Amino acid sequence: MLVKRKSIIKYLNEYMKVGDFEDGCVNGLQIEGSENVSKIVTGVSVSQRLISSAVSKKAEMLIVHHGFFVNAIPSPLQINGLWKNRIKMILENDLNLAGYHLPLDAHPLIGNSISLAKLLGAKNCQPFYVGFMGELDKELDFRKFVVLVEKKLGVKSFALPYGKKKIKKVAIISGGASPDYIQAIEMGADVFVTGDMRENVVREVEESGINVINAGHYNTEKIGIINLGKLVEKKFNIEVEFVDVPNEV
Repeated sequence: MLVKRKSIIKYLNEYMKVGDFEDGCVNGLQIEGSENVSKIVTGVSVSQRLISSAVSKKAEMLIVHHGFFVNAIPSPLQINGLWKNRIKMILENDLNLAGYHLPLDAHPLIGNSISLAKLLGAKNCQPFYVGFMGELDKELDFRKFVVLVEKKLGVKSFALPYGKKKIKKVAIISGGASPDYIQAIEMGADVFVTGDMRENVVREVEESGINVINAGHYNTEKIGIINLGKLVEKKFNIEVEFVDVPNEV
């Protein structure tokens, strides 16, 4: 089945409420390709490997969480190196590239943070920034919660056990959000789950007295783009395939 590119992008832009976010990238269509779309490939981060996979699978659209960011390209008038190679491959194959960054982290139904919260058993979730905080059904030993995170996400995490030994209130922001432990404390969280760990944050967390779990940037942000693909597949009756390009950080 063929679907118009503009119909897919219009639907996603409205569903993801892209106008509500100030971001370091264009949320929505970043590179225009074929007007008609019969297959979509989704992935976490744009790369030559992911683009090549989309081309080999004969997709006309690639939708990612991490697309092209303004501050990542040396100059908007100087496209060279890996940026040239990526863009060249996309243009030569008439591939549409769309990206949804903060809107996908924050979305209250299919987003990364809320999906992680549900996966880990957090209930009655309330939004904060682009994350959510909820409560477990009962108190759980922090170490057992770390094991739960690793099992559910299939990762080896990095944990900072500087808070309560028994936890119940769980704050979650997917991806590169370790400095936001401050907001988690303000929300009254017992543990903060995120996807990165900056060097300065380690001692700050220790001195602040909160538990933090770094479960990996990539692995905390797979679930949202998978959900988005399922949404588009159901809405437009079109084939959508998630391609995993493993990244342990």
